[in-house]
Amino acid sequence: MPAGRREWRLPPAAAGRRGYLYNPVHSWEYFPHDHARERAYRWGEDGILGITDRECRLCLCLGLWNGKDPILKERLFGLTGPQGNHGEDCKENYYYLDSSPTHSYMKGLYKYPQDAYPYERLEQEARERSVLDREFELEDAGVFNEGKYWDVFAEYAKNTPNDVLCRITAVNRGPETATIHVLPQLWFRNTWIWGCSHEGCTIKPKLRSQKDGKVYLHHDSLGTMYFVCDKDPEGKEPKKIFTENETNMKHMYGVETYTKYVRDAFHRYVVNGEEDAVDPRQRGTKVAPHYILEVPAGEERSVRVRFFTEEEDPKEYFGKAFDAVFDLRIKETDEFYDSIIDSRASKDERSMARQSYAGLLWSKQFYHYVMKSWLHGDDTQPNPPESRLGGRNTDWMHLFNRDVVSMPDKWEYPWYASWDLAFHMIPFARVDPDFAKEQLILFLREWYMSPSGQIPAYEFNFSDVNPPVHAWAVFRVFKMTGKRGSRDRVFLGRCFQKLMLNFTWWVNRKDPDGKNIFSGGFLGLDNIGVFDRSRPLPTGGHLEQADGTAWVAFFCVVMLDIALELALEDSTYEDMASKFFEHFVSIIDAMNHMAGGGGLWDENDGFYYDVLRTDHCTVPLRIRSMVGLIPLFASLSLEEEVIEKLPGFKKRLDWFMKYRTDLSSHVNYMTNPETSRGRHLLGIPSRKNLKRVLSYVLDENEFLSPYGIRSISKYHEDNPFIFNVEEEEYRVKYVPGESNTYLFGGNSNWRGPIWLCVNYLLIEALERYDFFYGETLKVECPTGSGNMLRLQDCAKEISSRIVKLFVPDENGRRPCHGDNDLYKDDPHFKDLVLFYEYFHGDNGRGLGASHQTGWTAVVTACLDKQVKG
Repeated sequence: MPAGRREWRLPPAAAGRRGYLYNPVHSWEYFPHDHARERAYRWGEDGILGITDRECRLCLCLGLWNGKDPILKERLFGLTGPQGNHGEDCKENYYYLDSSPTHSYMKGLYKYPQDAYPYERLEQEARERSVLDREFELEDAGVFNEGKYWDVFAEYAKNTPNDVLCRITAVNRGPETATIHVLPQLWFRNTWIWGCSHEGCTIKPKLRSQKDGKVYLHHDSLGTMYFVCDKDPEGKEPKKIFTENETNMKHMYGVETYTKYVRDAFHRYVVNGEEDAVDPRQRGTKVAPHYILEVPAGEERSVRVRFFTEEEDPKEYFGKAFDAVFDLRIKETDEFYDSIIDSRASKDERSMARQSYAGLLWSKQFYHYVMKSWLHGDDTQPNPPESRLGGRNTDWMHLFNRDVVSMPDKWEYPWYASWDLAFHMIPFARVDPDFAKEQLILFLREWYMSPSGQIPAYEFNFSDVNPPVHAWAVFRVFKMTGKRGSRDRVFLGRCFQKLMLNFTWWVNRKDPDGKNIFSGGFLGLDNIGVFDRSRPLPTGGHLEQADGTAWVAFFCVVMLDIALELALEDSTYEDMASKFFEHFVSIIDAMNHMAGGGGLWDENDGFYYDVLRTDHCTVPLRIRSMVGLIPLFASLSLEEEVIEKLPGFKKRLDWFMKYRTDLSSHVNYMTNPETSRGRHLLGIPSRKNLKRVLSYVLDENEFLSPYGIRSISKYHEDNPFIFNVEEEEYRVKYVPGESNTYLFGGNSNWRGPIWLCVNYLLIEALERYDFFYGETLKVECPTGSGNMLRLQDCAKEISSRIVKLFVPDENGRRPCHGDNDLYKDDPHFKDLVLFYEYFHGDNGRGLGASHQTGWTAVVTACLDKQVKG
């Protein structure tokens, strides 16, 4: 592409970012599904298995109609937070099957019923179900019975970065010949109507048909491009239909606009038969060839389209050359994953890993949010309500997000969450290390990070406090993306400087008494506690959090590790290493005091608890939960051979160990039998306390599920924690599946299910402890079995249990799909894998968002640990 333009490197169009209001209920009401086909989007775009350039200027997505639906299928349907009996819930069956890191090849699948889509029934069933009932899914409506559905595959291949090929294949899985309408829709995002100055183009782009059959496109920043479409399988030219990507003002608001050719024109033309809905002049800002395919039972038909820059006009648009590009890109993608996924993994494990990576790559999205514009409105538009200026995020006026970002889930969470993103970068580092580093740096830049040093949490409230895992992700990516001696130290140094600001923010804002005991609110664990930890306590007083304190300890020890790494080549970092060493030891000391005497350790139970402190009492909240396991994450083994290379740090360490005996007792020492040199272990629990906590972790009647570590001990199933405040009872019970409370929206449950993010941190922690203790420390795994294992073997056991979630068992069922017979018996479902937000604590059934190949993609790292041993 000519100088100054951006290449077509980035994938899927946004899946649902239409508008924002700050009350979660109102945000769903603000832009419902029924409005999406009629209203031009302000901040992003939305479509089924689509792609866009890196600034979301030009988009290509599927449009489908089965002849029976009341609407043209252009975007995914789901229940809003208030509609779903467990919060927002996508009611579609779609799958990310493949993607190369550069998106030179991508493949996705959408399963489209041949009968009318059951919109009303899905809403009705959710209304009639309570929080105690399971969700009613699309397959429960019987729409896939007898194979009466279409498998619609969308594939993209790049001949060059700016010559993009698309092949859409519709497969009739039903018993009879059926007809499907396929519309590959190409359109410009509307950047011209709002009057905003920060878009790449405020001049309306052009799109028109030419006599030679090509569609001419011109965009002020993309330049001139062409869109071509192949004949249908019967050899006929499809009719190309055109409209403008403009809101249907007359229907929505009763207001006339400059054109009658508006956003919902294709729906009205195809479904309602309104011939005059589309522009007969064949021009506008949106175009689609209209293919009508009649497909016999069990057969398939494909359509092909292509767009390219003026400079890269190929000699042959379709035919053998088109197919050859796909064949080459598929071959290259296969070869790439053969080098990434361990050959010792089984066929099912390799397939699972590849789909996981595909979901991760498909879930990159153009994310656009300019705080000042949102709060004050656009110059040419009506002013927003005054109430917006008093809502959330008003203290984030610096925030200017206009980047490609890794999303947790393209439908349910089409916005970033900073701690989610940190986990995404672990598997991303395997497939696209440059992108992983760029993303981690991005969230530390001035247009994301607050001047105070806080990293934005997530869209609904940037000021909420997520666990500080960014430093961990930075250091892990640093080590994963190069061999020792050739790693990207510039990346590490850049991040360290900004992470210092973030660490200072934590110390200043979340340790108000200066006691090294931290309270960060809900800290991403949503409803895990007895109280809503983001609100004032009903008892008065304050909560000292075991997880909040442990997260900061984890942050601190990772910063120590980074400082030591940087100090090996730059001695100015030795002072920072000393600072983080002493701060970490102080946090260890604070945590390990008895819970009634200023600390968070309960000697009677052998566990870490949150502690409620009021003017009248000090009460440990004795809930055995992930809150008490997070202290295990913070540990580091210091090698004497490294310390000896750092004379400034060594001098301070020796002084500290000699003269601060009140604190130095928390630092364990052991001689490495292989080198005869010593190691220092920094960790929150002592060896004795570590074993006591692990006896709970590895107990199958407590935390150890067949599929990983539960977020709350199963002990609380029959022994709920109960806390009474005056006339009101607060209760925490083990809930293995969907949430039974609407705290935090009701669609996020930390009261029992398995979450892969914290499981992965625990696995790594066990490996670090094993590095120090080695053969000298073995524990029963499972507890009570008499089977004594080293901690590294316990980590491998947990990894293996997690991998089991996604591979067929002896009966052909993948636990993540629960008792759904389609995924067991239907040959066109059985090889597909969904990567849920979290998993049932007893049977492994997937729960929450169904495409969370963000942090759930760390299953690929668990697979590596399992097969490598």
